[in-house]
Amino acid sequence: MLKRLFIHNKIFVHLITLPIVLSLIGLIFIFEASSVKGFNESGDSFHYLKLQMMWFALSIGAMMFLSLFDYHRLYYFSFLAMLTTIFFLVIVLLPGIGYKAGGARRWLDFGFFNVQPTELAKFSVIIYLASWFIHKERKRFFSFLILVGVLIGLIILQPDMGTASIVFGISIIIYYLAGMNIFHLFALVPVAIGGFFMLVKLSPYRFNRLLAFLDPTRDPLGITYHINQILISLTNGGLLGQGFGSSRQKYLFLPEAHTDSIFAIIGEEFGFIGGFIILIIYLIFIYKIFKILTSAPDRFSKLLAGGIFAFFNLQILINLAGIVNVLPLTGVPLPFISYGGSNLLISFALVGIMLSIEKKIKKVV
Repeated sequence: MLKRLFIHNKIFVHLITLPIVLSLIGLIFIFEASSVKGFNESGDSFHYLKLQMMWFALSIGAMMFLSLFDYHRLYYFSFLAMLTTIFFLVIVLLPGIGYKAGGARRWLDFGFFNVQPTELAKFSVIIYLASWFIHKERKRFFSFLILVGVLIGLIILQPDMGTASIVFGISIIIYYLAGMNIFHLFALVPVAIGGFFMLVKLSPYRFNRLLAFLDPTRDPLGITYHINQILISLTNGGLLGQGFGSSRQKYLFLPEAHTDSIFAIIGEEFGFIGGFIILIIYLIFIYKIFKILTSAPDRFSKLLAGGIFAFFNLQILINLAGIVNVLPLTGVPLPFISYGGSNLLISFALVGIMLSIEKKIKKVV
């Protein structure tokens, strides 16, 4: 019993320290990768760093609040969270309300800061589906399909294929953990594949990304420019890297250097060894979440932990697979490290929920 309590104390500590360590690493590289861009845009090299530090402070507060908050009470907020998410996903598509950048309408501009409703969708789908499937009931498949279809449809309209894939993946994992009919999931496979190819065929933007993935040498100054600059960064890094602050790609050669492509800058400066250390930290963090998932004290906590486990795995996998050209680039941020306040806030909020579940586990032990 004492041994199990000691193990859970270590998990609790790791769940707090590892995200903070990753975020501090992120702050360093966000400043490095964005200083030139920030100076060109606002005359302040620290512009993006200051914004991320503000979000970091808010995120720590959210994590601590939710760690002290009984996760069972999330059940009563889940429906409101889902309604709010759908409302924001609708209004962000409206011209004059939704802020458009890089060909996508994904942000709500509140003046001093921007918010991405898609990040709220990841959070809401976890707590709503976990609440929905507390009681194992039959004949929910089509209701489940309609809800997930509406969310994914609104997200794809922005367009944001990466987040749509994450919301779909989280939903499937929670559905599976809830013990629903597994054969229903197999019926979704051809539908998902068919939908993917239809979306790619109908959108030149997505089709070009697929072409860039299949052949990075196709158009080095056009559709494959981004992935080529990423591969140059990683190649320049080699085994040990160019050294701290020595990246050349960050000087506006690499698109989205401080956001989705930040791992390429880390790889360029600290090489394969530096990138591998980051991966080890992520693996330890994911393993701690998995330990909580397997020790969950009740059905609701198991579904919450399963959704959160899926969230972090999918975010990390899709980002890093895109960076090394195993998957097409989709614009998914790397948790805790990439610039982006909405994703950072949601990530720490989910960690707070895991801490709340872990506290309950320790009481049971």
